Amino acid sequence: MKKLVRLLITIVLILMLLGAIVVFTASGTYSASKFNNMYYLFGSHIWKVLVAIALLFLIPLLPYDYYRKYSKYILMIAACLLIVTLFMPRYKGASRWIELSFIGFQPSEIVKIAVIIHIAKLIEKKGDLISDFKKGFMYCLFWVLFVCTLLFFQPKVSDALIIAITSFSILYVGGARLKHIIFTALSFGTPAVLLMFLIKHTRERILTFYESFINGGDANIQVMQAKIALGSGYWLGVGLGHSRQSDLFLPESYGDFIFSIIGEELGFIGAALVLILYLVLFIAALIIAKKAQDKFGQLLAFGLAVNIMMSVIVNTAVVIGLIPTTGITLPFISFGGTSIMIFAVSVGIIINVANQSLKTSELKLAQV
Repeated sequence: MKKLVRLLITIVLILMLLGAIVVFTASGTYSASKFNNMYYLFGSHIWKVLVAIALLFLIPLLPYDYYRKYSKYILMIAACLLIVTLFMPRYKGASRWIELSFIGFQPSEIVKIAVIIHIAKLIEKKGDLISDFKKGFMYCLFWVLFVCTLLFFQPKVSDALIIAITSFSILYVGGARLKHIIFTALSFGTPAVLLMFLIKHTRERILTFYESFINGGDANIQVMQAKIALGSGYWLGVGLGHSRQSDLFLPESYGDFIFSIIGEELGFIGAALVLILYLVLFIAALIIAKKAQDKFGQLLAFGLAVNIMMSVIVNTAVVIGLIPTTGITLPFISFGGTSIMIFAVSVGIIINVANQSLKTSELKLAQV
């Protein structure tokens, strides 16, 4: 367990360091042109990275039993924050941020962890009843649908889908029947698709993506420039700080599309190594989940690991044009405050699960 914990911390710190470097190289030109200070966005990002690193080491000190005890309250607070966003000013057709005088954050990132915690707690509480639709499965389903509905109203469809997939994965691993999961996905999936087409912001993205396949083009200028960036990197890349697409060719190159800058500056090999780091992190988290001493710890670590990996998959799929553009960040790397801190909290919780499991194992050995 100690080796797995050290591995997790090392990978996260490497990704954060890489992210800080690439955010600087990708945002310099934009910062200079918009804020007359090439370090403006980098400075905004770096203090959030420092907070995330602090959380990475502080969160493991809090026993995960507290999350089990207060899971419902955590989820209800997160849901209330989602409701508050509906009354916030809209940006690019959506209301996703709560802006305070000193910081802005996205409650959708917080609610992801809250759902995982509460679903894991409910599955442990229901035990074998989770395989019964009315007596177990339905109680978990209510919270998933409730949160996803709130996200649809923002709209933040991508986060709703990630929460749904992550929750169903936890339910399946926790003992829910596959037929119940498939039935639910089909029953609510069709209305969800129809609802997406009623939302202008989401409908335009889907139709633009569909037309790009029919016409053989790209979904938008971001995807087009992202592909150019990835292609121009070849095997070894053009070198850190030598990206051409970050010179205002690729919009928001330091945010959701930062993976394309990694591909341009570090090449195919560099981009592949980054994805391998994510995969190793995911596998290490799964091993920790498997070795956890109680069901709640197992499901909690598993759900958090799936959530991180789903974000990686969705982000990279958007960058290479496989799915419509979304607002999903690349964990630990993309510019932003809420996501990098929440992902650090996620890994911190997984580390605590590992530490608690190690302590329990050592205690059992001492008693023997």
